[in-house]
Amino acid sequence: MKELVEVIAKALVEHPEEVVVTETKEGNDYIVKLCVASSDMGKVIGKQGRIAKSIRSVVKAAASRENARADVEITD
Repeated sequence: MKELVEVIAKALVEHPEEVVVTETKEGNDYIVKLCVASSDMGKVIGKQGRIAKSIRSVVKAAASRENARADVEITD
């Protein structure tokens, strides 16, 4: 999950070197935390949160293939 979010986020932002992704796994639950530069928050979230929703959907689909659940938290 971590690598998936990292690839997507780095493709979206202007400062890919500042993208930090951490992953915590508890049983069948993944919590992926995405930290980006403050200036790139709008690019990761998108208009009305559409890009953030898309990232979450892709991660949840990937997690469901492993019979797990996943959540993505976006911070700056």
